[in-house]
Amino acid sequence: MNPSATASLSARLSAAPGEPRLLAGWNATGRPADLSDHLGRYGPAPVPAGRGRRTSVPLVEAVEAAGLTGRGGAGFPTARKLRAVAERRGRAVVVVNAMESEPASRKDRFLVAVAPHLVLDGAVLAAAAVGADTVHVCLPRDRTAQYQQLSAALDERRRARLDPVRLRLHALPHAYVSSESTSLVRWLNGGPARPQGSPPRTHERGVDRRPTLVDNAETLAHLALIARYGPDWYRQAGTPEEPGTTLVTVSGAVAAPGVLEAALGTPITTLLDRAAGPTDPLQAVLLGGFAGTWLPAARLDTPLARRDLAPLGAAPGAGVLVALPRAACGLGETARMLAYLAAHSARQCGPCHFGLPAVAEDFTTLATGRADPGLPARLRRRTGLLPDRGACRHPDGAARLAASALSVFADDVDHHLTHGPCPAAHQPPRIPVPPATPPETWR
Repeated sequence: MNPSATASLSARLSAAPGEPRLLAGWNATGRPADLSDHLGRYGPAPVPAGRGRRTSVPLVEAVEAAGLTGRGGAGFPTARKLRAVAERRGRAVVVVNAMESEPASRKDRFLVAVAPHLVLDGAVLAAAAVGADTVHVCLPRDRTAQYQQLSAALDERRRARLDPVRLRLHALPHAYVSSESTSLVRWLNGGPARPQGSPPRTHERGVDRRPTLVDNAETLAHLALIARYGPDWYRQAGTPEEPGTTLVTVSGAVAAPGVLEAALGTPITTLLDRAAGPTDPLQAVLLGGFAGTWLPAARLDTPLARRDLAPLGAAPGAGVLVALPRAACGLGETARMLAYLAAHSARQCGPCHFGLPAVAEDFTTLATGRADPGLPARLRRRTGLLPDRGACRHPDGAARLAASALSVFADDVDHHLTHGPCPAAHQPPRIPVPPATPPETWR
């Protein structure tokens, strides 16, 4: 994404006035921050331990006190990941996951476009915390402009002799599962960008058989701010259980789709309003992306927080909200997403090789009104068999999407079974879905 492209996305800062957050620079200037802009706004990153002085609070402890969790989808506590790598023997490695393979998400590429040095600061600080001497930054190879921009940012830092560790930029194959942490490690070790399901875990033996920290780009940017301003400042936004802000990609039937920064715990309806509101009455919102969950319109007052969403079987995931109007066919939209997920599986284990294609085919049959009465029961049985059986969580996400669609669009299921496809099934798709074709290469 180049600067001119980023200008087409709306980005708003939701933190209290005067408080710097991830998009503070973009919010103030409307232009991507080069190194001079970045240092002028934030100043140098705290000097890591071993370079003349120590920060007042060790970074891992500060991140733990701040309550930072990963923003890549899983929401794992960041301090636990840092500590798990730091406690291993040997020189560690840090991997920045900027792949963002979720088709409905734009937050990480937007952040890298407008505040690259905040992400890189976080990676360098994380490297100091875990004892790493190398940072690998991973991008999909089909985003040439993004690669060039981040390469220029790395050149700025090298000329300024800013970083005590080596930073290397990589362009990887762009497949849905290539953003999984073990896929990145496997590719950096010379293999295919496919998930590696067997032990050892990445923090035990990852890149070059060394302890490896893999973190999402947004997560590292939050870490950079915690290192500067401390955990108490970080907790001024969000909820006591889930502090801080998060980036959210809002799209679909809203007037101003784009990337927003919001405090965790913000009601979903408020986020839709900040995207200038729905353009049509809504029947549901897809939360978390293609591996996420459909929420009916009646539940859109729910706060965007794991604690509040968990009873609904949902989670913030990758920070995606896709508004679906009443005039759309939720079953048809889901069928297209499932076909894409099936095509982009690694085909390394039974759930992805057999189960996911079968679920996608069944859902297409249902969406087109050609299903027999026993198909919904068969779909529920098959989706129940997918989770916790694969080499990665890819089939789990697909099963979650399918199951939520069967529940939220239950009336449509009955209509498609008894009367054929609904009128909306013949309308153009509302959610952009990439072609359901397998990746050309994994290497």
